[in-house]
Amino acid sequence: MSAGAPPAVSRAALALTGVPALTARQLSARTRTVVYRADLADGRGVVIKLYAATARRNAITESAAIRAVADHVPVPALIGYGHVPGHEATALVTTDLGPLTLGSAMHSGRISDERALKDLAGLLGRLHQAPVRPWAPRRPLHEQVTSLGRRCSPSSLNRIAPALAAIADAVHTAPVWCHGDLHGDNVVIAGPRAIRHLVDFTDAAASRRESDVAQTLVMTDALSTLRARTVTDAYPLALDDHLLGAWVVFHTLRSWAYSSPGDDRALWSRRLDDLGQRTPHFFRTRRPERTR
Repeated sequence: MSAGAPPAVSRAALALTGVPALTARQLSARTRTVVYRADLADGRGVVIKLYAATARRNAITESAAIRAVADHVPVPALIGYGHVPGHEATALVTTDLGPLTLGSAMHSGRISDERALKDLAGLLGRLHQAPVRPWAPRRPLHEQVTSLGRRCSPSSLNRIAPALAAIADAVHTAPVWCHGDLHGDNVVIAGPRAIRHLVDFTDAAASRRESDVAQTLVMTDALSTLRARTVTDAYPLALDDHLLGAWVVFHTLRSWAYSSPGDDRALWSRRLDDLGQRTPHFFRTRRPERTR
């Protein structure tokens, strides 16, 4: 095992790159994934992402998404992927593009909020032009609603029934590659030309482009008319505004359902209520109880 690196990271590095990892530092941890920045013995810096055996999508499916879109949008170079010897986990190894993200550049004042939103829109437009092959994972609405239903009450879903109906009744169009979680921290700025690279394709799947754009609007708090227009005006492809609005409502409810109790839950409750005021046609009106 390599000193300074967890056993699973050491095994993943040796098996998938052929070189031991000297050190590793955890960058993030979710329920089923953990990401490390590692230094290899040959001097290369890499990012190693470990997936639990229970992860619905794993290193193999994420690597396929990266390869599928690499000709259309900048992504980190894929070094290796597969099962980790001696573990049930799978691992994905990519080049380390460095620590500067679009989000950190915006928060430090190096990039304006408006510029960051336009960059995200441009990246989405390029991603959505990548060809979708028959093997690409899909994200059908009924699966998303079923998953959301495990996190919130039937009354919460019933509240946004008009939005769900708008999504379900939309005219069918060819699906596009969707990132599924695009915000400033999933864009790494690298190289002398400060090229924006998309990272973290854990949730990538083929779906409607409006769903992906709406997810970015929700995750960047670009829900006001002005901020939303900054994104949609910079997005190079055609959008169905009615469908986009319905997806915004759906993703906001999902963010509320997955939020932590306390301030985070209160924040998403306010955003959902604000949407109810601005787009009441996507919400079911609560009828007052009759009195005798």
